[in-house]
Amino acid sequence: MSASELPQSESAVQPQRTRLRFFAAAFTGVLALAAALAVGHLVAGFISINASPYLAVGNGAIDLTPVELKDFAIRTFGVYDKLVLLGGMAVVMVLAAALAGVLSRRSPVPGTVIIAVFGLIGAFAVYQRPDLTAVALLAPVASLGTGIVTFLLLHRLAPRVWREANTDENTGTSRRAFLIGGAGVVAGAGAAGLGGQLISSTRDATASREAIGKLVPARTAPAIPVDADFAKLGTPSFLTPNDKFYRVDTALTVPQVRAEDWSLRLHGMVDREIRYSYDDIRNRPLLERTITMTCVSNEVGGDYVSTSNFIGIDLADILDEAGVKPGSEQLFCTSVDGWTSGTPVAAAQDRDRGAMLAIGMNGEPLPLEHGFPVRLVTPGLYGYVSATKWIVDIEVTTWAARQAYWLKRSWAQEAPIKTQSRIDSHRGFANVQKGKVRVAGVAWAQHTGIGKVEVRVDQGAWQVADLSTEVNVDTWRMWWAEVDLPAGVHQVFCRATDKSGYTQTDQRAGTVPDGATGWHNVTFTAA
Repeated sequence: MSASELPQSESAVQPQRTRLRFFAAAFTGVLALAAALAVGHLVAGFISINASPYLAVGNGAIDLTPVELKDFAIRTFGVYDKLVLLGGMAVVMVLAAALAGVLSRRSPVPGTVIIAVFGLIGAFAVYQRPDLTAVALLAPVASLGTGIVTFLLLHRLAPRVWREANTDENTGTSRRAFLIGGAGVVAGAGAAGLGGQLISSTRDATASREAIGKLVPARTAPAIPVDADFAKLGTPSFLTPNDKFYRVDTALTVPQVRAEDWSLRLHGMVDREIRYSYDDIRNRPLLERTITMTCVSNEVGGDYVSTSNFIGIDLADILDEAGVKPGSEQLFCTSVDGWTSGTPVAAAQDRDRGAMLAIGMNGEPLPLEHGFPVRLVTPGLYGYVSATKWIVDIEVTTWAARQAYWLKRSWAQEAPIKTQSRIDSHRGFANVQKGKVRVAGVAWAQHTGIGKVEVRVDQGAWQVADLSTEVNVDTWRMWWAEVDLPAGVHQVFCRATDKSGYTQTDQRAGTVPDGATGWHNVTFTAA
């Protein structure tokens, strides 16, 4: 007997095979993702913003990114590298969520499984964070539950394609319910996400920083000579304003540590373990040092070099108080967000070098993004081994016992800053008037000092540039020269010689594993 020959009562109970409309299915997955992330962010607001599954996965992605790709991101996107990462993650997650919805057109099972996998990834990322406790897992758990419930609800309401043709009324009803439900999810997700952001902002360290006020060192740095830069010729100003100081770190969100909550534990291979509060540091006689810092990710001609008047105390003082034991090799330093670096003990104890626990820059408390309330500053070494921001722990140990973040990723163990120079004016591909042209730039060889800078046009002879007044051997030095450019296209090169007699090599090398090398050059068109 055919289906058409079945009695009406028996035919009525036959199941109708349906599937979600394509765009409704995709939208269902995307809305479930938005609700999940928003609720996770809301719950994280009460615990720690880093417990947000989205941010935790982003931080995990940073940790797992190959060194070459990470270096490319810093080189290409600069301070926007983290924004690009989060944006890329968002695009991938939206596409995956839409795919989960499409795969669930007939049954919600595939989408539910995919959501569960996403949730477990988020939970694992939170669990792996060294700065979070077990309670932080509440955020990804809430995110997972919300995602599944929202997906199942919207899947039930979503408009379908039915086998029968006479279902226009049912389809219209389903579409209206789905639109109302979707609008509710959008509104709820927006409120939850905003709520999480607002709640987390209540622990913002801005008020704590502002309450500190201006820092007045007992021993100030020597005044900067008026001819320490050639800013009128196109070089940077000698001191870098705080808001212009380069920033390279692995933190997706700036850690919020109030001065009144901060403490530093000094332990390991020492005679006595000591814990310092912020007041313990600030109430000591503060000193000020003018120091140029450089990031190892700075390519030839790059901008990741800046100078500031840092205010703080001698790192050697607290190491002496703890009593560093013989055989120790590194200070294994940990940031509040779990990032680690290894600073050579010899450099930290060298009073001539002047390593500092810094609490201020250019007369102000450290900016939040530059390590407030306390950071490490060790002149002459690239930042990844010398300049831990938001520092909360120093373990005196050996190289064999502990491996810091970048050492695990095959960067060099000890990283003295290489002698380098850069042309700032004119910029590459500039059109200039033929004849005498002034070029200007900067050079640095921290803790050694710049002795000479030379320039040449094309393959011509090197000529010595005029140098600015030296402030100290731990800072950059400006230079300028007048070159003769006939009509046509020309390349202008620069190179520096430091006070040890070393002249920077022309051999180009990338930043990995211990800093870039090569002569910087720019191309001019003279007419």
